[in-house]
Amino acid sequence: MAKSQIHSNHRIVQAGNFFVSDMDGEKVMVGIHSGKYYNLGHIGGRIWEIVQVPTLLTDLISTLTAEYEISSQDCLEQVVPFLEEMNKEQLIVLSEDQMVVRGWE
Repeated sequence: MAKSQIHSNHRIVQAGNFFVSDMDGEKVMVGIHSGKYYNLGHIGGRIWEIVQVPTLLTDLISTLTAEYEISSQDCLEQVVPFLEEMNKEQLIVLSEDQMVVRGWE
């Protein structure tokens, strides 16, 4: 298995330029510029909803494990490859969460 490029300190947020629709509980979307069609399914659609605002991977996993009957480890093992595919397709944007440490002034 390849090493993940997504880590717990990543913030994940939706990329723009997509028309999104809810079809029978599943999120489907079309890229405005690419014309590509995506069906995120039910849980993928839920992930899409959560990352409307920048969300830490750890918070995403916590939210999903609270909503679905799945362990944190199993959730992480299933969600990270999905996010990596979304990142590859430029559906999401990743950024490092940098903790700012200020010294005494």
